[in-house]
Amino acid sequence: MKLEISQEAAQWYKEELELQANQSLRLFVRYGGVGGLQPGFSLAVKPEQPKEPLTQTSKEEITFYIEEEDSWYFDGHDLTVKYDASLDEPSFDYNETA
Repeated sequence: MKLEISQEAAQWYKEELELQANQSLRLFVRYGGVGGLQPGFSLAVKPEQPKEPLTQTSKEEITFYIEEEDSWYFDGHDLTVKYDASLDEPSFDYNETA
């Protein structure tokens, strides 16, 4: 599984969550929400250090990652996080793993 974060999305998270260089941001599955890959679930974020990362990437001196325990949610998909300027927030694109 690949995780990609656009420069603009990384900057948005850094500013909104007041993240400092060398911090980590976990993308995790939560019950509820809309627009997720699996019905009834969506992605959330929280600053915390990785334990067993499935995948990770760094942008703007922040490590973005997904834990192994959330692998079921992606079910053969990669995740690209972009910034949606019209909504002033990140958006999530799920693409089948090549």
